[in-house]
Amino acid sequence: MTTTFARLRRAAAVLLAFVFFVFAVLPATAQHATAAAAASPDKAAPPPAIRMIRFGVLPLGGTVESRALWTPLMTDMGRALGMPVSMYSVPTYEELDRAIGRDEIDMAFLSAKMALDAVMQRRMKVVAQIARHSNVPEHRAVLLVRKAGPLNTLEGVLSQPEKWRLARGDSRSVTGFIVPQSQLFLPNNIEMETRFRSEFVGTHQATALAVANGDADVATNNTTDLERFRQQFPVEAGRLQVVWESEPPPGAPMVVRRDFPPEFQARLQNFLTGYGKGKGARGDAEREVLKNLRAAYGYVAADDSALLPQARLEHQLGRQRAMAASWVNEAAREQRLQRVEKTYAEQVETLRAAAR
Repeated sequence: MTTTFARLRRAAAVLLAFVFFVFAVLPATAQHATAAAAASPDKAAPPPAIRMIRFGVLPLGGTVESRALWTPLMTDMGRALGMPVSMYSVPTYEELDRAIGRDEIDMAFLSAKMALDAVMQRRMKVVAQIARHSNVPEHRAVLLVRKAGPLNTLEGVLSQPEKWRLARGDSRSVTGFIVPQSQLFLPNNIEMETRFRSEFVGTHQATALAVANGDADVATNNTTDLERFRQQFPVEAGRLQVVWESEPPPGAPMVVRRDFPPEFQARLQNFLTGYGKGKGARGDAEREVLKNLRAAYGYVAADDSALLPQARLEHQLGRQRAMAASWVNEAAREQRLQRVEKTYAEQVETLRAAAR
């Protein structure tokens, strides 16, 4: 009996030792190994090889038109990098935004609003922006109405917005929504999404067509896309008139994935800033591509600090909305204003770090 009890006790001791090994020693060993691997750069897993570039573009009119405009640049980029460049052209800002969130985009030409969001999410990094020149009229947001319609003055728009049908851009569009809201409508106590009789949300081409064809009374747009619209739809463009122009808004930048190796980011940047600068037939062909993309003077190098004007614009818009909205009490309004200030401070800190 005593012998049996002793055997059982030894078996129990062995079992307890095994349990301790499984639940204490092994995890600690694994954790130590993981920490050692992380601390040893020689043993870190190398980044996956880059075999192609997925390039996302904002909708310019429609997806077919966007593809036709961007394909020559994509082809030249692929030749220069020695790898295929596929285009991700979508009809809406929302779809492009979702694709970036799913890491389906490696490089993109974005509105300043979308670029700021992508940079703050640590997904993307600014590498270039369109070069500006004194010979080229500055890009501005505009408000369009029909020449022969019942509404043909800015005063008419602002005095009775409830009477009119609005066609506007996506809320991520700088000239289609953010700038008109901040510089024109909110200063006149008009919230674009709620004060008009109805609203239609679409591309700049779609909003211009809506007013030209009588499906809307007023539309947001911009000088660059309006010029393209005049070339493609001269009859419809002849029915439109501009009743308001904004101050120049923040420009749209080129962004690339932040986790790309720095040397590859530099190759992409060098391609963009050198594009259209050459001589001879190839240089002429590249300059024609840039002209069609409304970037006649090419691209200049930039970093995340190029988005500081957009951060200021969103800060201004956030404060305007907080002041114009109805709140249960002033404490609630103040809370909202504090969140606006906190967000802006975080954006400024992140964007300025790129320039240091």
